[in-house]
Amino acid sequence: MNDLLLNVRGARKEFPGVLALADATIDLRAGEVHALVGENGAGKSTLIKLLTGVHREDGGLIELFGEPSSVRSPIEAQRLGLATIYQEFTLIPGMTVRENLWLGREHARNGITNASWERTQAKELFERLGVRIDPDALVRSLPVSHQQLVEIGRALQSDARILIMDEPTASLSPHEVKQLFVILRDLREQGLGILFITHRLEEVFEIADRTTVLRDGSSIGTWDTTELTREHLIEHMVGRSLDQEFPKLATQAGEPVLSVRDIQAGRLQPCSFELHAGEVVGLFGLVGAGRTELARLIAGADRVESGEVRVDGKAVRIRSPRDAIRAGICLLSEDRKAEGLVLGLSSVENFSLPSLSKFANGGWINERAERSAFQKYVDTLHIRLAGMDQVAGHLSGGNQQKLLIARWLEVDSRVILFDEPTRGIDVGAKTEIYQLINQLSARGKAILMISSELPEVLGMSDRILVMHEGQLSGELVNEDTVTQEAVMQLAVT
Repeated sequence: MNDLLLNVRGARKEFPGVLALADATIDLRAGEVHALVGENGAGKSTLIKLLTGVHREDGGLIELFGEPSSVRSPIEAQRLGLATIYQEFTLIPGMTVRENLWLGREHARNGITNASWERTQAKELFERLGVRIDPDALVRSLPVSHQQLVEIGRALQSDARILIMDEPTASLSPHEVKQLFVILRDLREQGLGILFITHRLEEVFEIADRTTVLRDGSSIGTWDTTELTREHLIEHMVGRSLDQEFPKLATQAGEPVLSVRDIQAGRLQPCSFELHAGEVVGLFGLVGAGRTELARLIAGADRVESGEVRVDGKAVRIRSPRDAIRAGICLLSEDRKAEGLVLGLSSVENFSLPSLSKFANGGWINERAERSAFQKYVDTLHIRLAGMDQVAGHLSGGNQQKLLIARWLEVDSRVILFDEPTRGIDVGAKTEIYQLINQLSARGKAILMISSELPEVLGMSDRILVMHEGQLSGELVNEDTVTQEAVMQLAVT
């Protein structure tokens, strides 16, 4: 099938002082998966919002199903057969899975919703996705991965002809990603056109028939994916050649900085390990294995039921994040927007939150000292800001992550726990984060890097810890002989 469902030519969108799209060109055919890739700020989200009626284009041509597009709202886009799964969830946490699936399209007779019919349809939908989700469960009670699958399910049951997916696999395990790709291939065979936006380049080569690259608001080109290599794709995205995707520097591990002994809580089994000065230890496991739970216990975000944590050989009692910070331990949460930053505050205010006492004088903040300290990190970490007072929520994902790193560097933490440090970050910004991790380890910091991306774990770790069902299942010294298969074996058994 090669029927043209979507045709965009020279789309342009300008906001006050910002040219978000300069020359975006892409088309989507029936029966294909078309990947749209580019760095943060390249214009991908703006293009999606043009297609779905959130914004109106300032120039260019957008055709939908062979006709000039007149979509004026997301609801109208959905009615016309265009469904979108955004990177940020649009579910209502206080409603059930069934109610979210049928919200706005309730199956009712005489004003009474046929809940039984909706429940049956929901169960059949999740069977297609290869998962078991209770239609009557509240969305807020579901793990993040299942909430993502509810989002996907809601789009699939709307009879869409075009499916736009913005980072749909960000919270899914490898097994769940495989299940999703099975569904996408089936939908492709049924004639749907799927526009697939992702930062995970391996997914591009696994699922996409064609690939379009956006850079600085303009389309660089469209290729059959089989014509591309990973190196060429990265070069098209960033506008330059990256010498090394994972620029790991060899460091000499020093004395133990963090020692964890039989720490446990809830479903997490007793876990023991050490982090040494100047060492990057990768922590891998499938979704639900307990990686984040372990990090939260060490960082005082959750209460430890038993076990011991030592820093520089001394036992520390950690009952809160404040205790962890005082002990020299910090956590960069996997959800930097919900748990890391105060999005409505300025960048400089976010930077100084845990170290306000350093800038306080007689009950007042010495703003000159605060800004001087922040400027040092803006320069050294290459944080891209419109100004120190720019609201943190308006920064790109990579710059938000750098802002958090600057915060904990000012606190001078000895132990840094990175939970998914590059999630939602483009390939160019990823390399910058990796280089920062190198700098931190060279300065003697002990680093635990939690990641669900195996290439990242293998590329950046000195040692690899693997978790399975709430316990540490093994440890590998990261050498050339360590393979993805060896790590996965520990993750599933």
